[in-house]
Amino acid sequence: MTDDRSSQTAYRWYTRPVLFVADVNRALGFYVGTLGFEKRWHEGNGAGGVCQVNRGECEIILCEEPARRDRGRLFVELTPDALADLRRELAGRAVPAQETWWGSDAIQIKDPDGNELLFPISQ
Repeated sequence: MTDDRSSQTAYRWYTRPVLFVADVNRALGFYVGTLGFEKRWHEGNGAGGVCQVNRGECEIILCEEPARRDRGRLFVELTPDALADLRRELAGRAVPAQETWWGSDAIQIKDPDGNELLFPISQ
C-alpha cells in the first residue's frame, strides 16, 4: 500500500462537537443570550432535545441527555482582535470567566453544565 497524501487534499473534514446538557433550553439561554451565539436549528420545531448554535465558524450541537454526567472542553482560537472583542463582551455581560493554563494561558468559560470553552491568549 502506498501513502498517497495528495488524494486526501480533495476532501474537507467538517466537525461539530456535541456537548451534553441537562436542559437544552437552559443551555440555549446561555449560549445565545450570554455568549452571543445564534440558534441555527432545533429539532422538533423547537421542542426537541437537540439543537445547534453558531458563532462565526464555531458550531456546537447541544444535546439534552440529563443522565450523562460527562463534560466537554472546546479549544477555540481567535485572532488577537477577536479575542480583545471577546474580553470586552465578557466584561460587558458580566460573564464568569477566568484565566487558566491549558498548555498555554487561556480564558476559560464554563456553561451551566460544566462544559468548558477555552480561548488561548496569544503572547
